[in-house]
Amino acid sequence: MIKVQEYRGHIRNWEELCERLGISLLLPRKEREEEILVKAYETWGYEMADHMHGMFAFALWDEENNQLFCLRDPFGTKPFYYYETEDGTLLYGTTIRKIMEQPGFKKELNEEMLQLYLSLTYVAGENTFFRGLKKLMPGRYLIWKDGVLKIERYWSPQFHPDESKSLEDWADEIHTTLQEIMPEVKAKDETVESFLSGGVDSSYVLAMSEAEVADCCGYEEERFDESRMAEETANLLGRTFSRRVITPEEYFETVPYVMYNMEQPLGDASAIVFAIGCKATAEHTKICYSGEGADEFFGGYNMYRNAERYGENLKDFYVGNTNIMKEDEKQKILKHYDPDVLPIEVAAPIYEEMEGLDPLSKMSNVDIQIWLEGDIYLNVDKMSEAAGLEIRMPLTDRRIFDIASRMPSKYKVNDEQNKVAFRTAAAKVLPEEIAFRKKLGFIVPIRIWMADDRYNQDVRAKFQSEMAEKFFNVDEINAIFDEYVNGNSDNWRKVWTIYTFLVWYEEYFVKR
Repeated sequence: MIKVQEYRGHIRNWEELCERLGISLLLPRKEREEEILVKAYETWGYEMADHMHGMFAFALWDEENNQLFCLRDPFGTKPFYYYETEDGTLLYGTTIRKIMEQPGFKKELNEEMLQLYLSLTYVAGENTFFRGLKKLMPGRYLIWKDGVLKIERYWSPQFHPDESKSLEDWADEIHTTLQEIMPEVKAKDETVESFLSGGVDSSYVLAMSEAEVADCCGYEEERFDESRMAEETANLLGRTFSRRVITPEEYFETVPYVMYNMEQPLGDASAIVFAIGCKATAEHTKICYSGEGADEFFGGYNMYRNAERYGENLKDFYVGNTNIMKEDEKQKILKHYDPDVLPIEVAAPIYEEMEGLDPLSKMSNVDIQIWLEGDIYLNVDKMSEAAGLEIRMPLTDRRIFDIASRMPSKYKVNDEQNKVAFRTAAAKVLPEEIAFRKKLGFIVPIRIWMADDRYNQDVRAKFQSEMAEKFFNVDEINAIFDEYVNGNSDNWRKVWTIYTFLVWYEEYFVKR
């Protein structure tokens, strides 16, 4: 007998799987998807994920073999954690707090992670800020039998460029594949809205969807506000537009809520905006589309255009999308600095897998395996879950990645443009000025808000606290903060990353 112990996610190709596995299409979604997991395990065993599309993390108890089988989807869109207790019990689940509540868990800070966090701004790799608690990494499954833990990898990103196709061929394949995927992402009886920024990814998803409402966050500061461009897109596509204006007061008030529900610190300033957006959207829908995945798959970041210039040097410095503090600076500010704990070591195994690949594919692969899992997907999952909103990401799909894995880098970036083939595909349903609009990123006015004494009082207090003294040379971190307030806006990310760690630490080790 197989029993579902834990499951979070959405299985896209459920209709096809129900037919193949002999499951009634009339079952309620929860029963249906759990039945799919059981039957897929019975039919395909450890290879079951090769037959499933979607977002998922789960644990199955196999009574006959007296073993636990846990699996996380290929890209890590849903989290999964595990912890071995001193008496040999395995604690596991899709949330850290659930594991913390169980007998045998000892809450201890893994301070080593702070040193990595100050560079990356998120928790990369399998270790966490809780000592002994680990992440099951994407594309892997875990087997626990007779007190022995075994982890195997069932999928990893592979790149095999195909030079035989033209730009238009690639654009056609992206477009027809997305046309096939979109009907799977929403059941006929579900009502869905769609997040919309000024960028091409969310615009393309909206254009390809049945969503009647587009949801967006904006600011009063016009130079940071993408919502007006988003509104133009929504109007062009004939969709209702919902705009949530975020004030600095609300932004800073939301930080503790975000760090608590994120369960680990995250120094991505857009996470606070995303959390507010999720709560606002959850007031009028329970399911929403979002456009994550395309940047990493198809060359969406402006820095990717420097890939060829970096060449073989990548493996010495490129650890993912963010790297904000160098080792000499961390050595100055940290009370417990370890010269052997280096961010590049997190990426080293990935570079070993990529011998012979071109530089852009290497950058993309590092971001897919480290940045997406540690920052983007964590944020989407945790903030939507906290708000009671389910987010589905049509562009994060093995079928979409398969196209990207075969596409030569020249169709991803060139001297003038990023995401070239993807934008060409989007132009089939969007005006060229939207499809080829310059990437802005999910920008936040935090760089000006945090320098304002009306809003930064908690930052000041945290930087001067006894709590900060546990980890930092407070004179050094306050010097960084003062330099930022006095005009060095480049320091804002450093200030924010230190601050978010301190807020998180207070939530988990001081208040509780």
